[in-house]
Amino acid sequence: MSSLDIDEKGKKAWEDTSDFANYFCVYGTIYHQKQMLSDDIRMQGYYDSIFKNKAQFQGKVVLDVGTGSGILAIWAAQAGASKVYAVEATDIAVHARKLVKANGVENQVVVIQSKMEDVNLPEKVDIIISEWMGYFLLRESMLDSVLIARDKWLKPGGALYPSHAKMYLAPIQLESDLRQKFQDYSNAMDGWRHFTNSTKSKFGVDMHCLGKLYQQEQSEYYMQTANWVELHPDNVIGEAAIIKDIDIAKCTFEEIKGVDSPFRMEVHKNAGLCGFSGWFDVDFKGSPENPATNNVTLSTSPYIGYTHWGQQSFLLFPPPSTQVSDGDVIEGKVLMVRRKDNQRLMNVQITHTILSPESKPGSTTKTQTNSYQIE
Repeated sequence: MSSLDIDEKGKKAWEDTSDFANYFCVYGTIYHQKQMLSDDIRMQGYYDSIFKNKAQFQGKVVLDVGTGSGILAIWAAQAGASKVYAVEATDIAVHARKLVKANGVENQVVVIQSKMEDVNLPEKVDIIISEWMGYFLLRESMLDSVLIARDKWLKPGGALYPSHAKMYLAPIQLESDLRQKFQDYSNAMDGWRHFTNSTKSKFGVDMHCLGKLYQQEQSEYYMQTANWVELHPDNVIGEAAIIKDIDIAKCTFEEIKGVDSPFRMEVHKNAGLCGFSGWFDVDFKGSPENPATNNVTLSTSPYIGYTHWGQQSFLLFPPPSTQVSDGDVIEGKVLMVRRKDNQRLMNVQITHTILSPESKPGSTTKTQTNSYQIE
C-alpha cells in the first residue's frame, strides 16, 4: 500500500467531528504557537538541524508542512534556501505572513493557507521540513500530510527534516501518580453513590441503573487513559525498548498507522513496577543523495529535560505496584492503533510478563494486559 492509499472513510469521519474543527482552532492561536516556541529543546533541535547544515539548504527549494508561526520557513530562508513554500491550514498563516515580512524574507518565503492535501505548488522541492510529531510521536496523525507531500512534491533524492524517528517504551515507578489516580477514581464512584441516593430520596427518581455505565466512563477516564508526565530519570527502572523505527523517506501510510511490536526490557533496580512510559527521538540526517553534514537528534527522553511533548505514562491498575528486582526481565507486546471515530487519537494495548532469573523451572508467571487511550 502506498502512502497515498488513505483510509478515506476514517478520514472523512474524523473531519466531520467537532474535534477536527477544535484541533485546527487550537493550532490557529498565537497562545498555542507560543507554547511550542517556548520549548527550548524543540527549538534548538530544529535550529541546529538547519543552521548546522546550511550547505544542504543553500539555493534549495524547501517545503514546510504545517508551518504554524512560520519559524522553520524563516530559518530555511535565512540559511540560504532560494524558495520556501510554507503551508498552513489554520488562520495562524495570516500571522506567519507578518512574521515573514518582518524578518525580511518575503521574497523567499511564500505562505500558503491550505491543507497540504489540497496544495498545488508550481515546482517540486529539494527538502521537506516539518514539525509533525504529536504525543508519543504518532498522536495527531500529522505525519500523513508529510508523506503525501513527500510522494507528490519531493524530488528524487530529496531530503526530509526530520528523516528518521524512533519510539521507546520503558518500565517506570510512579507510585504517587498511581495511587492518586486510583483515589480519584474511587472518589468519583463514591460521589456517584451519594448522587443516586440523594436523587432518589429528594426527587423520587432512581438513577442506579446507570451505575455500570458511569463506572465504565470513570474507569476509562482515570485508569485507561495515558497521561502526560515529566519523568525524572529515577522514575525509569529498566532499559528502554525500541518499539518503532521509521525511515520517513521510505515508510508507507500503513506503517505509520500504529505500532505492533514485541519488547524485552531488563530491570535495573529493585522497585515497584507501576507501569510503562513512552517517548520518541527524531533524527535529521538528510538523504543519501543530500546527507546532512551534521546529524542532529531531537529527543523527548526523560534523560534530556523538559519538552512540551513530555512522556506518556501507562499505569497499571489497581495499585499497589508489582515488585521487581534488579536483573528481572519484562517481556511483552505493545499494540497501538488509531481510533476509528477520531484519526487523531490512539488506542494502546500493552501485554507484559515479568521473568525472574530466580524463578524455578516449571514455575508459573503472570501475564497482564492493559488497554489505554491517548487523548
